[in-house]
Amino acid sequence: MHFAQYYLDCLSQASYLIGDETTGRAVLVDPRRDTDEYVRDAEAAGLRIELVVETHIHADFLSGHLELARATGATVCFGEAAETGFPIRRLRDGERIRLGGDDGDGVTLTVLATPGHTLESICLVIREHPEDEVPFGVLTGDTLFVGDVGRPDLLSAAGHSPEDMAARLHHSLHTKLLALPDATRVFPAHGAGSACGRSLSTETSSTIGDQRRLNYALQPMPEADFVRLVTAGQPATPGYFAHDAALNRDGHPLLEPGPPTALTLDEALAARDRQGAALLDCRPLTAYTRAHLAGSFHTSLDTRFAEYTGSVVAPGTPIVLLADPGAEQEARLRLARIGYDHVLGHLPDPTAVLERCPALTRHSHRIRHEELVGERGVQLIDVRNPAEYEAGALPGARNIPLAGLRHRIGELDPDRPVVLYCRSGNRSVIAAALLEAHGFGDVCDVVGGYEAVAADAA
Repeated sequence: MHFAQYYLDCLSQASYLIGDETTGRAVLVDPRRDTDEYVRDAEAAGLRIELVVETHIHADFLSGHLELARATGATVCFGEAAETGFPIRRLRDGERIRLGGDDGDGVTLTVLATPGHTLESICLVIREHPEDEVPFGVLTGDTLFVGDVGRPDLLSAAGHSPEDMAARLHHSLHTKLLALPDATRVFPAHGAGSACGRSLSTETSSTIGDQRRLNYALQPMPEADFVRLVTAGQPATPGYFAHDAALNRDGHPLLEPGPPTALTLDEALAARDRQGAALLDCRPLTAYTRAHLAGSFHTSLDTRFAEYTGSVVAPGTPIVLLADPGAEQEARLRLARIGYDHVLGHLPDPTAVLERCPALTRHSHRIRHEELVGERGVQLIDVRNPAEYEAGALPGARNIPLAGLRHRIGELDPDRPVVLYCRSGNRSVIAAALLEAHGFGDVCDVVGGYEAVAADAA
């Protein structure tokens, strides 16, 4: 059997290539949109990708099922409950996908319908031989993570309450996944950092037995307690999730790779003023805070770039990239992975441009938390997720998570000073840039964030 996990750190996303080396037949599960690596690896291993299986309609990234179908001729498959805008093969609960030969032996995948994270969610049990008592492993999608379970409140399950979805998730976990032998390996679709759960481990695989013992959500408890547990304290939903879920469900333009067009400063400014383009500064935080173009957004490539961009820039907005020389293509690709394809171009060497144009340059206003003592009239905003805020916050702070700030700017008074903080000072700089781009004049953030406060108090 050929088995390969592909883990994309910047989106905490995993995809899988499973094949029978005797027949050369293979399945690709939960692919990202840039698919060349899968195709190359399959060819090198002598495999033909015949099926592309999505464990559910993803919301946090734009899937590559359509790109793979074009590249390989593979059939796109979803769980039986999926409704899509393009032809698919529907996989039924208990159905076996045989990759082996006519003798009935060989690699076999068994479909488990596991609604809860979404209605159409499925898991795939992998056996090297159909009658193996202990499976090689199970691909759990967003139903079961290492250390957590899928959140039941995302928009891809619109029309059903989080409580209803949580009850379905409880049933799926206990009647399907926990019925597997303890030695069964667990391979989820996401790891630590994903907004699809709140306590995901940095480990990218585990076993059913370890999760039965160690996963907080799988401990013995009444269903009602499970429902309360998994519906509380979830991270704020990034603003692009609904957009990506719709594209993954209804269809999207195929990825067309290539470097973005180089623009002059005048062209970049004209794109902002005439087309409403977002000037997106992708440089490291220190470079941005030292000097940036007035009115620009900021999400650094050395952070969760695509996710943060999708939180502060509305889907469909034209984008001009302000990236260090040579980084513009990476920025464009990472944006394409969440369906942000409308990149008009990039400003070559923005740091040098800013040095030549001081009148257009701004410097970030950053303060230490001690400077807040005695401050009156400021709007103190904690942009961390709810669970972080509930675990401890600065006195008088109001929680508006970064992922929801764009939709809640109207709750803030642009005529009063705004002070922002997060855990370490990264998200607060992104939030400050967002407010400045929307016309807030007196905005600053706390250097070091809440971690600096806790360190000084220790």
